Amino acid sequence: MPKILNLQKKDSQGKYEALGSIEIRNETETSADLCFFGDINSESLGEWQKYYPEDKAPKDVQDFLDQLGDVEKLNVHINSGGGSVFGGIAIYNILKRHKAEITVYVEGIAASIASVIAMAGDKIIIPSNAQMMVHKPSSITWGNADDMRKEADILDGCQKVILNTYMQHAKEGITPDQINALIDAETWKNGEEWQEYFNIEVSEESSVTACGSSYFDKYNNFPGKKEEKTMPDADSIAEAVAERLEKKFGKDFPGNHMPEENQVKNEISGILEDLDYCI
Repeated sequence: MPKILNLQKKDSQGKYEALGSIEIRNETETSADLCFFGDINSESLGEWQKYYPEDKAPKDVQDFLDQLGDVEKLNVHINSGGGSVFGGIAIYNILKRHKAEITVYVEGIAASIASVIAMAGDKIIIPSNAQMMVHKPSSITWGNADDMRKEADILDGCQKVILNTYMQHAKEGITPDQINALIDAETWKNGEEWQEYFNIEVSEESSVTACGSSYFDKYNNFPGKKEEKTMPDADSIAEAVAERLEKKFGKDFPGNHMPEENQVKNEISGILEDLDYCI
């Protein structure tokens, strides 16, 4: 039977409330599995965060490892869209301190800070059809110019930490400038493509449930992100309407053989609908 670690948090009255659980999967005397199949939080159910059972925070991972005991091997499975920078860095450090040999499997996607957690593995395995994404850390702040500069300095510091973490698995000859350029550009690559830069193993294509994340709409180059449709300008609309009306009613339109007014209006309405334009 799998072991269940129940997650709890004290409420304002000091009582514990259940938040969800982590299932310790495939546990033996020597190994166990830890899954990151949700977003990464800075702490379990922070005041401003929405908690889902699959989300993970540093304390969740530490509690998991404490209950797990001294296993020799830990298999970490990742299918996550990312989340909190500080939460992810803390989870990376917690995993790195553990005595077990860690094998990381990127099951579908390891985006943003989830890719940093992946670097905690002694061995990293990414299927040829799985994606890993690296990018610049971001945040939301409020205040004056000094506050903004301070926040920018914090983000620059985070990027240096993230870069140093990636470099732990960089191939010989790969420079920090190369990896930093990939971070700056928000880079998405599959297992075979990342093998050019990192010491990772590439496995065959995997079949895994699609990853859901509240962070995907914040990424500029997310593969599934739809491009915003550019609305046609007035001249383009006029030309399209004139061309279609000419084809419909003849080259002498609007000459002596003028169709009924309603017929013209209906035709124009259909043209604008085809252009995804309404008035």
